[in-house]
Amino acid sequence: MSPRAEATRRKLFEATMRLARSRGLAAVTMDEIAAEAGVAKGTVYYNFGSKDGLVEALLRYGIDLLSQRLRAGAAEDDPVTGLEVLVDEALEFISEYPGFSQILVSELWRGPGQWHATLLPLRENIVSVLEEQLRRVAEAGRFPQGVPLRTAAAALFGTLLVVALDWLVFEPGRSREEVRDSVMTLLSARAQ
Repeated sequence: MSPRAEATRRKLFEATMRLARSRGLAAVTMDEIAAEAGVAKGTVYYNFGSKDGLVEALLRYGIDLLSQRLRAGAAEDDPVTGLEVLVDEALEFISEYPGFSQILVSELWRGPGQWHATLLPLRENIVSVLEEQLRRVAEAGRFPQGVPLRTAAAALFGTLLVVALDWLVFEPGRSREEVRDSVMTLLSARAQ
């Protein structure tokens, strides 16, 4: 894909996320997306074929960006520090792309919907990254034994999405570091 075509696609993704954040994805029209992106409506259809095509491509694009960010934690020597980096990167991503995160939350847990087949491998990508980091923590003896890592990774994914959106909507005055520390405290806590 040419750099120009890639820039146009990114512009359309950004426009879709901005509009979806304020009104929800279902209410956004192709005309509005084109106007928000500053392109002709035909450009949207040329690049994606339909609104469904645009949303599917947006989901793939966003998950790829998030996955790249989350993998930063794997570079840390200390696995708990790596987990903290991973949580921080997720919070930063969600604060940069709240519209995408809202779309993701609504589509992931809506049940088998229109983009379910697209979301399954995308969810798997993120949960696998989280599971691998938790495995590193467990191998260092710093994660409770007997906790299924797959379940913990899925729980962490949900926690990160919901906590970050809650922070942005209801507690925007809190710093990302405060929110990260809260998530890390939750990860280290065990009911007595």
